[in-house]
Amino acid sequence: MERYVVIDLETTGNAPGKEDKIIEAGLVIIENNTIIDSYSTLLNPGKEIPLFITNLTGISDKDVEDAPLFEERADEITRLFEDSYLIAHNVPFDLGFLNTELENCGRNKLTTPILDTVELARILFPRSPSFKLSQLSEYLKLQHNEPHRALSDAYVTAKLFLRLKEKLESLPYETIEQLLKIEKTLKSDVYQLLHSRQQALLFSSEDISGIETYRGLAYRQTEPQSDQVRTLDLSFGEYLDHIYEENGAMEKQINNYEKRIGQREMSETIFDAFQSHQHAFIEAETGTGKSLAYLIPTIYEAIKDQKRIVISTFTTQLQSQLLEEELPMVNKLVNFPLHATLLKGKSHYISLEKLEHELRDSQQDNYDIALTKAIILVWLTETVTGDIDEIQLPSSGYLFFRRISADTEENVDPTSPWFARSYYQKARKRAQRADIVITNHALLCTDMFNEYQLLPSYDKAIIDEAHHLEDTASRHYGLKLDYIHMQYMLNQLGKTEDNKLLTNLINTYQINHDQLPLEKWDYIIEEAKYETDDLFRHLFQYVVGQHKSNKTLSDIGRTQYRFSHEKEHPEKWDAIKEMVNRLLFYLRDLIHGLAVMVHYLEKKEEIERQDKERIQLHTEQLQSYIDRLEELFLVEETSEQVKWIEIEAYGAKNAVYLYSEPTNVAGLLAKDFFASKESIILTSATLTMNQSFQFIQDRLGISADRLITKQIESPFSYKDQVQLMVPNDFPDIKYGNIDEFIYATCESIISLAEITAGRMLVLFTSYDMLKRAHALLKETLDLSSYALIAQGISSGSRARLKKNFQTFNQAILLGTSSFWEGVDIPGEDLSCLMIVRLPFQPPDHPVHEAKSAYLKEQGKNPFMEFSLPNAVIRFKQGFGRLIRSSSDRGIVFVCDARMVKARYGKYFIDSIPPVPLSVDSTQKLMEKAKNWF
Repeated sequence: MERYVVIDLETTGNAPGKEDKIIEAGLVIIENNTIIDSYSTLLNPGKEIPLFITNLTGISDKDVEDAPLFEERADEITRLFEDSYLIAHNVPFDLGFLNTELENCGRNKLTTPILDTVELARILFPRSPSFKLSQLSEYLKLQHNEPHRALSDAYVTAKLFLRLKEKLESLPYETIEQLLKIEKTLKSDVYQLLHSRQQALLFSSEDISGIETYRGLAYRQTEPQSDQVRTLDLSFGEYLDHIYEENGAMEKQINNYEKRIGQREMSETIFDAFQSHQHAFIEAETGTGKSLAYLIPTIYEAIKDQKRIVISTFTTQLQSQLLEEELPMVNKLVNFPLHATLLKGKSHYISLEKLEHELRDSQQDNYDIALTKAIILVWLTETVTGDIDEIQLPSSGYLFFRRISADTEENVDPTSPWFARSYYQKARKRAQRADIVITNHALLCTDMFNEYQLLPSYDKAIIDEAHHLEDTASRHYGLKLDYIHMQYMLNQLGKTEDNKLLTNLINTYQINHDQLPLEKWDYIIEEAKYETDDLFRHLFQYVVGQHKSNKTLSDIGRTQYRFSHEKEHPEKWDAIKEMVNRLLFYLRDLIHGLAVMVHYLEKKEEIERQDKERIQLHTEQLQSYIDRLEELFLVEETSEQVKWIEIEAYGAKNAVYLYSEPTNVAGLLAKDFFASKESIILTSATLTMNQSFQFIQDRLGISADRLITKQIESPFSYKDQVQLMVPNDFPDIKYGNIDEFIYATCESIISLAEITAGRMLVLFTSYDMLKRAHALLKETLDLSSYALIAQGISSGSRARLKKNFQTFNQAILLGTSSFWEGVDIPGEDLSCLMIVRLPFQPPDHPVHEAKSAYLKEQGKNPFMEFSLPNAVIRFKQGFGRLIRSSSDRGIVFVCDARMVKARYGKYFIDSIPPVPLSVDSTQKLMEKAKNWF
């Protein structure tokens, strides 16, 4: 069958049946890989079209008042599908509506074979940033003239399908063969397409360039790295002149180049620190161009000394920006080849060996796992890194990926054929030969505190987004444990009839019951699962039952409870400890059983190495859980450590997360990191409070005698670009007026939205307050005029919510937590930034509470030396969201009067660039805002 009919429907809503109806149908017919015909009709739904749908599609009640009913066009539409595939972008939606309408008018449902372009795009274009039709058409450069009109959407879906078919017909034989094993579980009837490609390859000598194959897997070859030796004959001053000064490389390479004095100043400071073997704090305000400013001296130093330098960032967004944008730019500026690479932890890289083993496993996959395998098989023909962050998997696909990540490659034999094909080993090899290794704070800290070296040796490093280093180090010195991961591990062990490895050992080696009482294995597994579930359910109920004053909410809405409160209910806590001891007993029994298996494996050389590795990995995981349970529950908390529990209050009754962190990592960082390195440069837009680096210096433990500090001012004219406004008539929240405060906040959001035509980012300090504000805005805001987007409520990642915000002409984005930094919305897309509360951590937040108590023990003032500096740095991050270029302008509206009324308010004001400050009634501030715009 070579005939395909693409359909797209516009409807009154998302619920087929009596509630929602079709208002437009567009069909496009493909034969022999060519679009040959089309069909389009408006349909009268017999009900009013919601205003939102009219705004989205442009179809109004007037447009359809004389249109035919669906019943009048039903036979005409269904005839088009005879002897054809039905194609749609999200088949369940379009086919669901179509079949419901057919059924309602007494026609038979369509049973034609289907192809879903959402599913096929996920598989065949796995690196696409999104699988929405508009984003896919942009990614693949398909012309899409009228989004959300049926015929236009059908046309672009038809073009998409032809591109998908073209991609499928470029895949190698091994990939097609593996996909054929999976296709029955997929939603699309893709067998014939795959089979045709397989047959074509069987009878051709087609050689796909750049593809290697091994044991049924096809994957992209990696290019060998050049060993070219590069030298620099220029002095550093000449080198900078060549780049920064008049008629220099920057002026020639960058359109509309404007020299930034602070950029060269930062480069010189870094070089001085490198040369004098000192550490440095450099606060580079927005607009400095700090990435280029630190890359330029870093490259000079790496080439001149022939020693690699590590660059560490907190966010993957900045890592990608450095590798894909900034370094290629610097390469043009310096005019010689650079060797830079990205290195992540093992869990990010796929293991071909483990994947091959999973593909051979005959177990029946569910849909998500089948889809995940299909995505990965195609991705392998494209990726040179094997880094899973390049693609998006279904949610449970990431659990499957844990089974096939390089993290499961234990004791890899360098002589094994898989070793040469290991993406992680290739990444390490690239890092060993690179001038610059880009990594993240997490791997940097793991490398610091791990006996096994993860990063190649280095003496100098740039730490960007350095204000996150302390928290990252604390997490890596601490530990975490949760129910989901423990049960996942126990399910991996499984009962004897489910565990292929156990069954194989029993049958092959006839393990007798004296050495391993196998009838007890199932019992032990079941008891371990039961005790795990019982423990986490009791912890959930224990936290729920605690007095409100002992609990707090995290910024993502989880309930938190600190272990130190256990003394208030010793009998209940003793019962929990008893549960922990019972669970430990069964976990140790499982380790004993696995140790016996290892003993057998060591005697039988013909057993596959990977089976032995799997058992060793299970053993290490079990021991890790034992160690963490003992540390959390059986070792008493000290002032130098904080332990706490988080629960999903409205989630499953065992959705419990356990944490432990040190209260002070300064001494650890000083000894394990700063004392052993020649020069570490720490930079960020926000490192100072009240123009002083003392807070960050104390928190990280850097000695003043080896430290250079520098503040680089922004080139932006903040006094001309920003108005800072603080209302003096908001309800005072500390007197319990939270409802009134939220109401006043929402009124201001609505008033400012009218002045700025939306384009507002509203930053909250608590997820609970965000939810309450969102609920009120939904009731009071004209949602036909404004798109209301809220973190944790609107679906999608932070990047997706930001992109949605920029897509709408009039939008309001509510964010907390991660939205205070790293969100870059330049130009007219953002004209107003509202900060609802000064970003102090709740005093009863477990980590905040413990660190404050620790400082108090040291005779220090926790508020002035911890709470306030943290809040000021966070505030500066939030403030920095508004102005991202010299042409930006807007309002920063701070609802919290403590900014001007409290004695400490001046620290917030003095820590941001000088801007006009207005303190007045809300009404007068709104009038001023109108005049400003």
